[in-house]
Amino acid sequence: MGAYIVRRLLLIVPTLLGIMLINFALVQFVPGGPVEQAIARAQGGGDVFGGFAGTNNDASVDELNTASDSKYVGARGLPPEFIAELEREFGFDKPPIERFLNMIWNYMRFDFGESYFRSISVIDLIKEKLPVSITLGLWSTLIAYLVSIPLGIRKAVKDGTSFDTWTSGAIIAAYAIPGFLFAILLLVLFAGGSYWQIFPLRGLTSDNFDQLSPLGKVADYFWHITLPVLASTISAFATLTLLTKNSFLDEIKKQYVITARAKGLAEGRVLYGHVFRNAMLIVIAGFPAVFIGVFFGGSLIIETIFSLDGLGRLGFEAAVARDYPVVFGTLFIFGLIGLIVGILSDLMYVLVDPRIDFERREG
Repeated sequence: MGAYIVRRLLLIVPTLLGIMLINFALVQFVPGGPVEQAIARAQGGGDVFGGFAGTNNDASVDELNTASDSKYVGARGLPPEFIAELEREFGFDKPPIERFLNMIWNYMRFDFGESYFRSISVIDLIKEKLPVSITLGLWSTLIAYLVSIPLGIRKAVKDGTSFDTWTSGAIIAAYAIPGFLFAILLLVLFAGGSYWQIFPLRGLTSDNFDQLSPLGKVADYFWHITLPVLASTISAFATLTLLTKNSFLDEIKKQYVITARAKGLAEGRVLYGHVFRNAMLIVIAGFPAVFIGVFFGGSLIIETIFSLDGLGRLGFEAAVARDYPVVFGTLFIFGLIGLIVGILSDLMYVLVDPRIDFERREG
């Protein structure tokens, strides 16, 4: 197992390098880079994309001549020295290969630089937004497991009955509902849309959170996260429930279960004393991967609808603003986390069932 882990750890390096190289190459062809963003802000436009629509009708001939000499759309009227200074500030005075190698060298030392437009380091920016994403990912995963495992076991025991049929229909319908549509429905019903004002509309805590008692802070926190967590969890029940059910059905049909029942053991003892450990192997071992999937997936829309300032919105805003240190820094960190979680998932399999040997399987 040690050799397998070492090989997996060594594979992280070329995998991360490939991820960063592909994304770095792609952004070279995307219009509206950081320099164009800075030019738009310097001219009071606020958005680089307005420059692609053409020039203003009242632009002077000198401004148009200056624009023709610049490779940046919207740079009319700006002195070349100013443009050159912007390029030096953002590092675009160097060729792309040199910029990429410098970026990788800095990332290897976990130096992710500062945001182009926020004057804050990428690490501090991620730390600032991390609580929101952890809240959504952790609670959504826990609720999905707490509901899906008992429900899946019950469906396996009641396989083929009316209970199995209508619960399957319910969880499949929930899986088919888009998360953003369910989030809007929750807002309309319970957050002052058209019916009841029960839950708050935005944020993880109230404005007076610091003045609340410890118990009041806990209650306020759960009050705020109820709707976002429900919206991000609704589609997670189907996969886990059906996975649990099928795992139990496979185990129930095996000979050792028939033997245990023939010996007169109670059904509960058979299910939870013998079947549970074997059936839960794939479900429990997959917990890290499920958490990362919920943590990264679908957070942008949920955070936007509920006005939560998390990593999803951070990534989207950085991509729109062409804030490359934030874009590539978060890509590197999340890619590294995802690869490490893959290794942890394999270790969980071995921990739950020592009979699994990845080295033998690879051989």
